[in-house]
Amino acid sequence: MISTNQLKNGNHIEVDGVVFKVLETQHVKPGKGAAFVRSKLRRTSDGNVIDKTFRAGEKFRAVHTESRNMQYLYEDGTEAHFMDTSSYEQLAIPVAAVQSALRFVRANDEVQILFIDDQPSDVQLPSSVELEVTFTEPGLRGDTASGGGDKPATLETGAEIRVPLFVNIGDRVKVQTDSGDYMSRA
Repeated sequence: MISTNQLKNGNHIEVDGVVFKVLETQHVKPGKGAAFVRSKLRRTSDGNVIDKTFRAGEKFRAVHTESRNMQYLYEDGTEAHFMDTSSYEQLAIPVAAVQSALRFVRANDEVQILFIDDQPSDVQLPSSVELEVTFTEPGLRGDTASGGGDKPATLETGAEIRVPLFVNIGDRVKVQTDSGDYMSRA
């Protein structure tokens, strides 16, 4: 069992028979009344995010989690297919559960698949990835690194992000995976 004072970002807990990933927690001790914990939780089955408040000291079942190296193969519209790199076993995860992570994954890339109670549920990416820009409008004369402003760009995975004006087609850029923000040229 895990208590509310042990909750950390990234933990997985079971609430009312449903498994959630803890995104944010805030312990609140009002001047009057009992302490409580405000939290933001993502349902692992479909990716919906909810806000939930718990009384201090409330207990939950801790969920067994495990990460395995797998290779992303392809997406067929409803499911994303992965292959275990050690046993060559293939598995499919509903696209709705991993769609935000797949924006920054190319076919044949190695990723970490999170298993919750021995069921595949999520794709874990590194904090940043390097991808090639496949389309963006050309920059105007005078655009410099210190010129400010940004423009839309399409990456090799199909994801669209905002990049500075000096980035051109064919450039490799570093992207922060959790927010989708441009970090630098690679």
